[in-house]
Amino acid sequence: MITSVCGLPAKHGMKSGKYQQAYNDYASDELLRSGVERKFEIIGEALNRIQKDSPAILNHMRDYRDIISFRNILAHGYDSVEDQIAWEIIEEDMDRLQEDVNAILKKSLL
Repeated sequence: MITSVCGLPAKHGMKSGKYQQAYNDYASDELLRSGVERKFEIIGEALNRIQKDSPAILNHMRDYRDIISFRNILAHGYDSVEDQIAWEIIEEDMDRLQEDVNAILKKSLL
């Protein structure tokens, strides 16, 4: 399941290669926004399942509660999410999430 979190091609799909976008591109592209939001939902749902099945793993992950909460906001209140908030998460938080996932995988905590 942690590879689903890392199934972050979310990180890769959101921030690297041909998908690297400027905020204005992101805000004006409904398909791109929908895809990014879907990746956030997948990440949040994976963490939610890990929380239920193997909660000790999440002791090694910063901000997992915030990630799950953001997933819930996306899943149950699409109209309340501002594009700028999602973009800031991509820009400011995805690297940290990737670091945590990599550390968990390296320690073989799964």
